[in-house]
Amino acid sequence: MCNSAFGQSDVFKVTLDAGHGAHDFGAAYNGHVEKNINLAIVLKVGKLLEHHPKIAVIYTRKTDVFIDLVERANIANRANSNIFVSIHCNANRNTAADGTETYVMGMSKIASNLEAAKKENSVITLEKDYKEKYEGFDPNSPETMIGFTLMQEEYLDNSISLASKIQNGFAALGKKIRAGGVKQAPFMVLHKAYMPRVLVETGFISNYVEGNILDSEEGQNDIARAIANAIISYKNEYFGGEASEVAVKPSERIVETPVQDPVVPKKEVPVQTKDGVVFKVQLAVSSKKLALAPKNFKGLSNISMERIGGDYKYYYGETTDYEASRNLLEEAKAKGYSSAFLVAYKDGIKINIQDAIK
Repeated sequence: MCNSAFGQSDVFKVTLDAGHGAHDFGAAYNGHVEKNINLAIVLKVGKLLEHHPKIAVIYTRKTDVFIDLVERANIANRANSNIFVSIHCNANRNTAADGTETYVMGMSKIASNLEAAKKENSVITLEKDYKEKYEGFDPNSPETMIGFTLMQEEYLDNSISLASKIQNGFAALGKKIRAGGVKQAPFMVLHKAYMPRVLVETGFISNYVEGNILDSEEGQNDIARAIANAIISYKNEYFGGEASEVAVKPSERIVETPVQDPVVPKKEVPVQTKDGVVFKVQLAVSSKKLALAPKNFKGLSNISMERIGGDYKYYYGETTDYEASRNLLEEAKAKGYSSAFLVAYKDGIKINIQDAIK
């Protein structure tokens, strides 16, 4: 069902999820069917990312099949993916509604967010033995997931960053960004994925104009570029890479033929940092204040903490040497912090990791 990811530790793994499938049509308006649009966009995003030498793409589905929500997340978990991106179309009985929005996993008291989650979560009723499988979860009451907060919070910071990059990409296309843009809601498909994860609503299939765009080759290509470039930007910022890397220039068309000449990755050159620059490994973000003891961090010592608003960010190690920081990152991942990433500070102020290593 999914592509096997490469074995190199420096490969960034992306799981792409095309919402709905088979007997689960999703929304359908004016001859446009959501399951088909979702799949078309996912395949285009995947094709763009597959041209990148250090990105491996895993698909929850590449054909018109039905995959249980929990299995979609499990596919990403088994692959040890770095991010999970679920792609959908929105719909509303008010056919004037339009615009894009991207959700991260979390509880929200905003009624419209909960309604969006109810709509997508109701898919579980199409699954065999769903009451036993989801332990009594009621798709009409997303609040039943309120107890699952710690795992959400561990990846929330990164999920918001990825979602913001996707929304910025849509804005650059001139698409309407709905109020809030990046939102939190308790989507079951996101809940069980143990990595930064987002659910993208690419537009309203129920809107006559937007539905036609979503179901067009050009419209899907534009959306795919925006999502692929956001993913590459996220990879570059948190996992290293060239800031100039993009999936495809806006004027280029996504071609279905394979690339003839594979791109050979540049040989990495040891980076010398400037005075005042230090690197740390960010492990997690949580609303809970934990004692900085190894037992609370899977045996890792040299833990530091930073309070940001009502949340706490936890870091492992501190070094002025970039290569040493990469070793620290590998240690953290080996301990089970698969979503850990490097952050940089100059004279005590957080800076972009790419600026730090230049």
